[in-house]
Amino acid sequence: MEANQSFIQPTSAPFVKIDSIVRKIWGTSDVVLLIFGGAAAEFALNKAVDWLYFTGKLPADPIGRLFSTVTYAKKIIFSSEYVANRTIDSIYTIHKVVEKNRQSSIPDWAYLDVLYMLIHYSIASYELLEKKMSLEEKCEVYDVFYRFGSRMKLKGLPISYEDWQKDRYLKLDSDLEKSNYSIDLFKQYRKNLGPIRYQILIEAQKMIVPDQVKHLLGYSKTSLFVLLLPIYKTLRYLRADFIIKKILFPSKYYEQIIQLNVK
Repeated sequence: MEANQSFIQPTSAPFVKIDSIVRKIWGTSDVVLLIFGGAAAEFALNKAVDWLYFTGKLPADPIGRLFSTVTYAKKIIFSSEYVANRTIDSIYTIHKVVEKNRQSSIPDWAYLDVLYMLIHYSIASYELLEKKMSLEEKCEVYDVFYRFGSRMKLKGLPISYEDWQKDRYLKLDSDLEKSNYSIDLFKQYRKNLGPIRYQILIEAQKMIVPDQVKHLLGYSKTSLFVLLLPIYKTLRYLRADFIIKKILFPSKYYEQIIQLNVK
């Protein structure tokens, strides 16, 4: 009896190891913002993007939804395994309610695409702003999101990072297209950010999105920010990068940006 009671008690073990590279990635505000900046481009091209328009929440307030999504992600990455799993279960339930209301199921490949975006942009953003990652570190990133996807009951998850790389390439070719939804979503980005911040977003996206995304969006192969990146890294080193962040985002979001840093 005691053994059974012990078995059902919530574990206090962290979902992500304390010294994990994943915590470093998701504990740095500008890396997190770049993750979602890149994903915003690819997400708009996904063939299942029409699901965003069923509730209308993301098109109406893309920045607000970004911070909402980050809250969920951080609750998973920086919590115990018990809390993280409950958070993932909540996400699963929310999506099932949306599916029920629409009387249609979100395809498994669309769920996988979103998970793949988190993996790709976590690695790409960290490597751009911090340093190159080892294969072991990349595998560690994949393991965390593999467990996330498994808990979400996703089918077809590659068993390893190497297998994921192959599947990622194939899915970029099969699951993306530029549609009227894509065009409208970018209009909403511009409307919410304003013309200057919107152009900054585009230049940032150019640095980390895959070639297939660049091609579909008509992006140039290089970004103007490549020349400015060393200056930004210097500002980060001097802890003066808050100046850039104040420029990049409306003032009402600045406190939320500060809270993205986890020490």
